Amino acid sequence: MSEATGNADGYDVVVVGSGGGAMTGAYLAAKAGLSTVVVEKTPLIGGTSAYSGGACWLPGSEVQQRAGIPDSTQSARTYLDAILQDPDPAKVEAFLMHAPELVAQLEADDGMDFEWLPFAEYYDAPGRVPWGRSIQPTNIKRADLPADVGDLVRPPVERDRAGEGGRNTLSGGQSLIARLATMFVRDGGTILTSLPMTGLVTDDDGRVTGIAAMSPEGPVTIRARLGVLVAAGGFEGNAALREQHGVPGDVAWTMAPHGTNTGEPMQAAIAIGAATDFGGIGWFCPGLEQPDGGGSFTLGFRSGVMVDATGNRYANECLPYDRFGREMAKAPGRIPSWFVFDSREGGRLPAIAMPEGDPADHLAAGTRKQADTIEELAGLIEVPADALATTVERFNQFAATGVDEDFGRGNDEYDTFFTGGDGPNKALVPLDQGPFYGARFVLSDLGTKGGLVTDAAGRVLREDGSVIAGLYASSNSTASVFGPVYPGPGAPLGSAMVFASLAVRDMLD
Repeated sequence: MSEATGNADGYDVVVVGSGGGAMTGAYLAAKAGLSTVVVEKTPLIGGTSAYSGGACWLPGSEVQQRAGIPDSTQSARTYLDAILQDPDPAKVEAFLMHAPELVAQLEADDGMDFEWLPFAEYYDAPGRVPWGRSIQPTNIKRADLPADVGDLVRPPVERDRAGEGGRNTLSGGQSLIARLATMFVRDGGTILTSLPMTGLVTDDDGRVTGIAAMSPEGPVTIRARLGVLVAAGGFEGNAALREQHGVPGDVAWTMAPHGTNTGEPMQAAIAIGAATDFGGIGWFCPGLEQPDGGGSFTLGFRSGVMVDATGNRYANECLPYDRFGREMAKAPGRIPSWFVFDSREGGRLPAIAMPEGDPADHLAAGTRKQADTIEELAGLIEVPADALATTVERFNQFAATGVDEDFGRGNDEYDTFFTGGDGPNKALVPLDQGPFYGARFVLSDLGTKGGLVTDAAGRVLREDGSVIAGLYASSNSTASVFGPVYPGPGAPLGSAMVFASLAVRDMLD
């Protein structure tokens, strides 16, 4: 299955990439009897999807109904109507109508099992479901997987970055990739790894008929009789493209696996006339800077305050991570920021960072500072001491009254989802137990979300709106159906899976 070059006779469907969207499309194509190959650039499958929590924002399915939550297609429609900015109505409706159908298709296979995941949605808007409508695959044991599949699934981020293998129990995004890959291979699918795509092949009429790739032995062509589905992530790993399209942050800080998602499949489509839209920019998050200069996806702040170069807060630290990331990018002096916290958790970061890293390594590298007083800490993190002292004093007053008069922290259900303070507002915990710490934060991302323009069937379009026959796209290789908005947990995976499925459905018509 790995490091191979392909079938000389070609396939019905070629899928580029191996994340949640790619593997969903590949599985459904194979299930329908189409000869299908997944072409993956790296030696491992899953990409950033394998690092994720595996949440899938797929409204209106039987999974939510079984859980008894007040979710429906109509409530999701109401929610998206309230929060999206200048959306494509046809694509939004296609997403909403197909999401429950897709879940039913996947759950009809004994290899897939979903459950409701309590996780608050990201906007207080009509149609929001209390504690969320996201679903996720249940855990699966490595011993229950075919050995060749188990060996291919990318380990969790903290283990992958350390060069370690996966765990015996696969959860979240790992479970999603493992389950889909197992079902795909069982139904006759082929997975080719270490095979980066280098271009698209077209016939004299401009129809896409396959891909060019670079195997360890040299260039190869893999033919596609019905279509090529590009679902290979964005371009977050390409510094030049980030700069060209105005994506804030840095290649070093992205959560994409190292060396991946550099945009070649997208560039290949552009080279044959594909239209693009980069307005969505990216899926952002505050990133705990690591001693090696990388960033770690961080959410769920339980105490502490985030300050800019002036020593002042600039946003509600408990905002959903994409929204906070966008606040970081709004003004100079916020990248890097310093997260200031006390010793009430034994000096551990009062948040969820993936990975967190060793505190001693952070102190040695200067990505964390420690001091007995707030004023001393201010000197170490190079912000005005009087400003930081005032910021902490004011925040402590808010903790005492239970009201954040500056940014409303604790007013929304998302704000309190991860917190557990015992004061009048459990999201407001005073900073009063020395020693004190500052952790350096940068702007990380879960991927870019601008790219190829597609229609409601996942077909790639030209600038004039015409269809490039034989070419389909999903995932972060495309302009997101949600534009610059991140509706809730699992929106990247859910939309990727839906439009990959719709692409396969169009191929079958």
